[in-house]
Amino acid sequence: ELPAGNLTMTCDKELDIVLLIDGSGSLGKVGWAAEIKAAQMFVDAFNVQGTQANMAVILYSGPRTWGGVYKCFARNTNKVDREKVCGIKTITHFTTNLAQVKTLITGLTWPKGSTLTSLALLTAKAELSLGRKNAHANVIVFTDGRPLSFRKTGMASRIIRKSGARLVWVPEIGRAHV
Repeated sequence: ELPAGNLTMTCDKELDIVLLIDGSGSLGKVGWAAEIKAAQMFVDAFNVQGTQANMAVILYSGPRTWGGVYKCFARNTNKVDREKVCGIKTITHFTTNLAQVKTLITGLTWPKGSTLTSLALLTAKAELSLGRKNAHANVIVFTDGRPLSFRKTGMASRIIRKSGARLVWVPEIGRAHV
């Protein structure tokens, strides 16, 4: 039985965590607000004494046209601006300053684009390569669950898991689906 009062549980494992935050228009205003609140609460849970968490944040949406989507998946994407064209924006690379991570999440602007989840996952995998050698790798996806391509999202999910990272999906909270 847990003692009464304000009990804070601390995870003392070395964790590298990439937060993927869905900025698609399908979330709706209420869904976006709920998602930001959930992400803030997630960061707060790790921002305690003794934590060894390292966090990165990627905001993702997607192109507004199918032409843009094709550009984002072309063989040569070197000339494609991932942020402007593809809607994939790294808000912060890995940092242990979790108060700053929360501030950055609080200041996010809702992009209202499409949902290029597969490319966001591959961007998260690239971020994990910048992580610590002995840390447990985690990718946490806040989303309303409607990617542009279920097939490509499934493939990207398998790539993440095969790399040894834990992949956790957080379905959008606080929005009524009609």
